[in-house]
Amino acid sequence: MIDVDGYRPNVGIVLLNAAGQLFWARRINRDGWQFPQGGMRSDETPLEAMYRELEEETGLAAHHVEVISATHGWLRYRLPNRYVRHHQRPTCIGQKQVWFLLKLVGGEDALKLDACDKPEFDLWRWVDFWYPAAHVVNFKRQVYERALRHFAPLVESLCSVELGTLPPRDTADTPPTGPRDGREAA
Repeated sequence: MIDVDGYRPNVGIVLLNAAGQLFWARRINRDGWQFPQGGMRSDETPLEAMYRELEEETGLAAHHVEVISATHGWLRYRLPNRYVRHHQRPTCIGQKQVWFLLKLVGGEDALKLDACDKPEFDLWRWVDFWYPAAHVVNFKRQVYERALRHFAPLVESLCSVELGTLPPRDTADTPPTGPRDGREAA
């Protein structure tokens, strides 16, 4: 499903733990790390798509999370020309996304990266709040920054933490914990 402007409707998921850290996952067989995200089906609302993608990509069901907030309207990014499939019609030039902020309400042992037949991720870790905005692939960076700026005040209030503002890219925090594949003890 691609809109008249060439954007594919999509949802993005920012999963928060009690310490104010975010779930960050590595795409399977790739070096790229990102938040869970995925396309919407024509018969789904953004909320329905978010719950489906959450379960497919992390193994978490609705009872494992609390929906805290969502962005208003669509946040868009364009794909670099090398990723645009010019031979397909309609041509998808990018994605438009509604982002959701979720809080993990159960233990992280519920995270299962292999919950579906074709897993999206092979490793995950908790990272500091602003880390993803500085470390996601360049073409998604502005959307990540906008979503995180939108959610930052809510996270500060909810987790009683002070996040400050988005740091310059060259001084962003490093991940506080090593990668996990969901099979080892948390």
